[in-house]
Amino acid sequence: MVEKEYRFSGKVKEDAAAMERLFEDCADIKKKEMKIGSEKGITCFLMYIEITMSSVMLRTTALGNFLARLSLMPEEEIYRLLQENGMGLSDVMLYETAEEAGAGLLTGDAILLVDGFPLAMKIPDKGYPGETVQDTDSEKVLRGTNEGFNENVKINTALMRKRLQSTDLKVEEMVLGVRTKTLVNVVYMKGIVKQELVDQVKMRLSDFLIDGILDSGMAEQLTEETWISPFPQIQTTLRPDRAVMEVLDGKVVVLCNNTPSALVMPADYNSFVQTTDDYYQRPWIASFGRMLRYIATFFAVSLPGLYLAVTNFQTGILPTTLLLSFAAARQGVPFPAVVEVILMELSFELLREAGVRLPGAMGNTIGIVGGLIIGQAAVDANIVSPIVVIVVAFTALCSFSIPNEEFASAFRLLKFFVILMSAWLGFFGFLWSMVAILTHLALLKSFGHPYLIPYVGIKGDGEERRKDSIVRFPLEKLIYRSIHAKTGQKRRFRKKENDKND
Repeated sequence: MVEKEYRFSGKVKEDAAAMERLFEDCADIKKKEMKIGSEKGITCFLMYIEITMSSVMLRTTALGNFLARLSLMPEEEIYRLLQENGMGLSDVMLYETAEEAGAGLLTGDAILLVDGFPLAMKIPDKGYPGETVQDTDSEKVLRGTNEGFNENVKINTALMRKRLQSTDLKVEEMVLGVRTKTLVNVVYMKGIVKQELVDQVKMRLSDFLIDGILDSGMAEQLTEETWISPFPQIQTTLRPDRAVMEVLDGKVVVLCNNTPSALVMPADYNSFVQTTDDYYQRPWIASFGRMLRYIATFFAVSLPGLYLAVTNFQTGILPTTLLLSFAAARQGVPFPAVVEVILMELSFELLREAGVRLPGAMGNTIGIVGGLIIGQAAVDANIVSPIVVIVVAFTALCSFSIPNEEFASAFRLLKFFVILMSAWLGFFGFLWSMVAILTHLALLKSFGHPYLIPYVGIKGDGEERRKDSIVRFPLEKLIYRSIHAKTGQKRRFRKKENDKND
């Protein structure tokens, strides 16, 4: 290891030796010693990560062109050019210590040491390999762009700025992970966001020490208020337009390098049910879709338990013909209804997990064909009744209708809690479990904001906020931003003739 805070002396052999000791036994770190100046009298030393550099001899690259110019320049002018960045290269940084230069090298740039110059230069080139802008697979929309985030935080930030070309869009950089040094960008809209929210986000992100952050999901778990809740307290999105929409609403977006998922803070129940194209479609169509999704969230957690409570305990509330139909369907089934439901629910969960893990088209095939075959075979073998297959399939369909996968997973997990309570206490157990879930949601908070906004915790213009909840009013009626926006910047829509400060 290099001694702590080794300061460059301008003697290239000593400085290069310090850098080499810092990256000892690193075969992917390439070193190159060269002579520059018109008389080739100055020694320089170049270090870079193998895959991050184009050919340094090519004049088409910034680094190659820079070295070529130095090779032709009179030696007395080289030091002045290095000190003043006379070639005007962008993103060039000067480092005084080997540790700082090592950290700069690990960002994917080259480090240049020049004999007689007591600083190291970080010169950008092509950087780490990464995917180009890609389509979103998990957040499909009927209308709107299919452009999605990728694994490069710089590209993701640029995708947001492409859509929000304002100097008030602020991007603050942080580094998480003691060893991975993962770059994280905190993005917010100055003047709209509450500064205390920005400070709280940055405090939570910097409030822990961990070896590495390999995905935004790790940062998400470490910044949540409570880990015991199955409901996510931070929203994720793969879409830059959705991220911009949230920033304009007074929220903070956190972009993490090496992952395409952006974190939106804070989150609430209503935002998980919304989709991006709700704002691109006419209000009646968008409202109908939202109402379907709200209904889906209810049935995704309640339908199997409700079926057990009614058929096992409160059969009197069913019409006689329907009750006889249920009884006829269960003839010959050897298991109690609760065992039927749990067996089929676990089977569907296993099929879903298999479909996710298997590659490509095979995963889709196993999900559809496996469900049909297992369901039909179970009915033919009198292991389960047809009505249970219908109930479980409809429940799965409801969970798939929820736009956010993490949010839907919470309902799939709580579904088993409702099933057990309903099988134990009947309709009373069903009601008790639903009240328990609703109470938990009412007490849950995300960065100090109630999870059930805009239905709770609203003061003053609460009725205005609810115009963008279950029913989406026309855009010209959505006058106000969310409750997260800064006081004095609540208004987001006005007609020109009424243009006054809010």
